Amino acid sequence: MTTTTEADTIVDAESRRTQIFVRFRNAGVLAILLLLVIGAAIATPDHNFIRGANLRTLLSLGSEFGIIVLGVGVLMIAGEFDLSIGSVLAFCSLIFTLLIAVPINPFLAALITLVCGSLIGTLNGLITVKAKVVSFIATLGTMLFWRGLTLMLSGGTMRSAVLDDHPFFVNLFTGKLGGIIPAQGIWFVFFALVLGLVLQKRRFGNWIYATGDNALAARAMAINTDWVKIVCFIIVASLVAFSAVIQTTRLSAFSSRVGTGWELRAVAAAVVGGTSLLGGRGSMLGIFLGALIIMVIENMVGLARLAYEWTFMVLGLVTLGAVLLDLFVERRVQRATAA
Repeated sequence: MTTTTEADTIVDAESRRTQIFVRFRNAGVLAILLLLVIGAAIATPDHNFIRGANLRTLLSLGSEFGIIVLGVGVLMIAGEFDLSIGSVLAFCSLIFTLLIAVPINPFLAALITLVCGSLIGTLNGLITVKAKVVSFIATLGTMLFWRGLTLMLSGGTMRSAVLDDHPFFVNLFTGKLGGIIPAQGIWFVFFALVLGLVLQKRRFGNWIYATGDNALAARAMAINTDWVKIVCFIIVASLVAFSAVIQTTRLSAFSSRVGTGWELRAVAAAVVGGTSLLGGRGSMLGIFLGALIIMVIENMVGLARLAYEWTFMVLGLVTLGAVLLDLFVERRVQRATAA
């Protein structure tokens, strides 16, 4: 029987073989991002894109979405999807708002919100791996459930979440470091570094890649693939809850419509970053860059004063282009490996 040490050695070897592709793919993603930034700097009126005020806005608002993309990318590497993130974002925002209104300490409210998110992630994972429901369908069902429950509890109305009496909490999550760098951007980079370390330097990261690449083979190597997938679902939902805390704090209000459409945008960001839809391939650097690409596109369309419909068109073209580039680079790498 294969021992755990032998399994880890095999997984490490498989992981190293994917690094050639990852390096090529990340270079392509970085090139796309740089072209978009240059194009945005040139095309936007008065070159507003590269102005400090706009870049700070891009980091503060976009990072709330980017943090979630990081978790979605990890889950996709494990071979699963989560379409409930937008609804969970709204529900967790409502939970945090209601707790603030009690009132209780915002740090305790944030902790309870994170626990709530992790429980939702656990539920999504259990439905997927224990009930054997395809994650696309399972999370589609929970997406509708949590959105409906949020609308029912909130009555579909906005609620205030004023935290004026807790300046330290507000500055920690939505302030500016040195009066320049938004805290949201710092959190975005922090979570990217932590998850990148887990994926590339820790045994659990190898298990994620192995599970997404071939779950049957991973189980034969004594990897508990069910546990790996459940943890990945928890990571996603916890990051969603964290983003909900940040967003609610920034807006000082709750809206039942927050997160609408974020599900497919998050998947698009991960795909643009080189994450395979079939699982087993991707990198945190690529996912991070993919999130930045989506953030830049949306910001660029807004600054160019184009109709919002252009956002969907551009995102669609970029996603298709990323998939085609993915296929092209993978075939080149396969040929090089075969040679």
